[in-house]
Order: sequence, then C-alpha cells, then structure tokens
Amino acid sequence: MSGGVDSSVTARMLLEQGYDVAPVFMRNWDTLDEASGSGGCEWERDWEAVQRICRESLGGVKPELVDLSKEYWNSVFQEALDDWAAGVTPNPDVNCNQQIKFRELPDRLFDKDPNAWLATGHYARLLPSPLDPSLPSLHRASFLPKDQSYYLSTSPISALSRTLFPLGNLTKDEVRDLARKWSLHTAERKESMGICFVGVRNRFGNFLDSYLEPKPGNIEDASGRVVGQHTGLWRYTIGEGARLGGFPTKMYVGRKDVERNAVVIVPGDSPLLRVTHLSTKDFIWSSPHHPPPAVDSEEGFLVSAQTRSLQAGALSTCIVRRLANGSLSVELLQPIKGVSPGQAVVLYDGSWCLGGGTISSTRTMADEDEEVK
Repeated sequence: MSGGVDSSVTARMLLEQGYDVAPVFMRNWDTLDEASGSGGCEWERDWEAVQRICRESLGGVKPELVDLSKEYWNSVFQEALDDWAAGVTPNPDVNCNQQIKFRELPDRLFDKDPNAWLATGHYARLLPSPLDPSLPSLHRASFLPKDQSYYLSTSPISALSRTLFPLGNLTKDEVRDLARKWSLHTAERKESMGICFVGVRNRFGNFLDSYLEPKPGNIEDASGRVVGQHTGLWRYTIGEGARLGGFPTKMYVGRKDVERNAVVIVPGDSPLLRVTHLSTKDFIWSSPHHPPPAVDSEEGFLVSAQTRSLQAGALSTCIVRRLANGSLSVELLQPIKGVSPGQAVVLYDGSWCLGGGTISSTRTMADEDEEVK
C-alpha cells in the first residue's frame, strides 16, 4: 500500500472477497535533505495514510513497514544519478518495479510466508501466456488511459506469477466510486507525481542539483546560434518544452549533445524531434519462450513499441530485428516525437506486453535527411 486511492481500494476489494489481507508499506527513501526539494517527509505522510486506512477501513489490521531505502539507493537511484550525469534521461519507476517492488520486496515477504501472494494497485492484467498457459503474461489494463504495464515491463516473471492486479479491469472513476462507497479517506486524493517513492513533486531540476555538480553549457538553435545557457544536461529531456522566450513559436528540446555539453532547441515541427529508429542493448523478454525466431530474420518481428507513459504519439507499429551484437534494432513505421535515450522502450503484441529495455540510441528524420545529403 502506498497511501493512495488505488492501493486502498485494492486492499478493501481483497478483504471483501475473503482474502487474508496483510498491508505492507515500502519505505524507499531515507533523507531529510530539504535543500534537495524532496522535503524528506513525503514517505511519512504516505505511511500515516496507510495506517489510517487500516484502522478505519480494513478492520484495524496493522500494516507492516518494510525499509528498502538502502536497496533503492543502490539499485535504482544511484544508477539513475549516473545516467542523468551522463546526459541521458532514465526512468527510475521502471527500474524500481524491476529491482525493488517485484524483486527485493517479494524475496522478503515470501521468505516469511511461502504461501503468500503480492497484490498491488497497478492498472494491469495477468492472463495465461499464449506460449505456455502454465505461466502468466502481462497485459495492458482494460482502461487504457491508466494502463501501467509499461512500468511493469521488466519485472521478474517469477514475482508476477504470484501477483494480483485487482484493478486491471476497472476505470479510475470506478475505483474512486468504490472508495466513496467504502468511505475511504483517500477517495479524493490527487495522483502522485515524481519519481518512485521519493516524493519529489515540483522543482525536479533543483532536486537533482543537490546531488550533481553544476556543468554549465550552451543552449543553441538548430543552426548552432547560442540562445541561452544551462547549468546541467540533466535539467532537460528530449521532446519537452524549452521554456525560453523570444521565439515566434514554442521551442522544444531536440537534442542533447553530450560531447559538447550543449542543448539544441527546435520548433515543434522539426524533423529532429521525430524518431524513426531506436536500439536497446538490455531488452528483457517477459516470456522464457522468447525472443521469437522472427527477430533473427531479415523481415523482422512486427509488433508495437511504446516509449513513454501511454499518451498520444507514444506508440508506433515497428519492426524489431536482433543485431549481431545481441542488441535489438526497432524500426518505427510511424515516427514518434521526442524519444529520449535512457527511457524505456516496451514492445506489445496487441495488449500483451512482451518486455522492455533501455533506449541506448535513436535516429531521427533529421539524421536520415543528413544521410541523403
């Protein structure tokens, strides 16, 4: 339980269905560094919310606090800091699910109770695998606007085999309606924002500044003209608004030149923003029966690719091929706008999540135009 409406409703649903419910709260952050902007007490507010739900709505069952802050720092946050410092944009939430929520946490809980299962408030579904019905396969939630299978794409199948996603067939409105029906105080609680369990809601760049040394550089337009200065590449994500005035049209981050420590900004219709190919070196297939043989053929494997949380422009039909070095080449048949190395690329066959990996490089329409020239 996280203290939000989704996990609160999940716990109450399971209780209503007769399950023996044992609420668990993960503490993944351990700092009171106010200069970082984290506030340090976000986890305490969430923990208090969990305890209140248990007292008022779960029959007084006592929740357990599991401190995984050291594991989170070593396996998730430090790795993300290294990526930000290197100029790429990581996705700590994907790594948190893979390393902490569905690895470290189940290891601890299942060691104490071999008959236990894990249940979470994620919007996702588990169905029998088309390749092996004895194993589960991860699928999108029925309510696509809230689907979270993207963030679960690299989570170990061994943990998913003992996991329940009770909200997988519900809409967000239906979840809030259930919370009101059961008089849960989290019914109107706003969606959480920021990286997994750290509690950073605003001024994320300031938060990272407290961990990374400033590295000033130029902000340039596509012609190379210097139009501003930055204090660190980690403050910018490819595809986001550039937040610079003095231009006739809104400008976006089109590229981060790590070698020159420069940020390149472009208008929204620039071919520099439209990615046609990407590659990943660490792709994790969710099924032990994958990769499919077609990835080693010249024709490749036709699926769909998702490069960020599900929204307009984040999906593309693609052709996947495995290269000689073992990495995957993903050819996007419909270019995706604003794809950033370090983020996750997740492959789908319909609603079936086939797995995910970290984007190591991209090629844009602008790169292809240069090749033609």
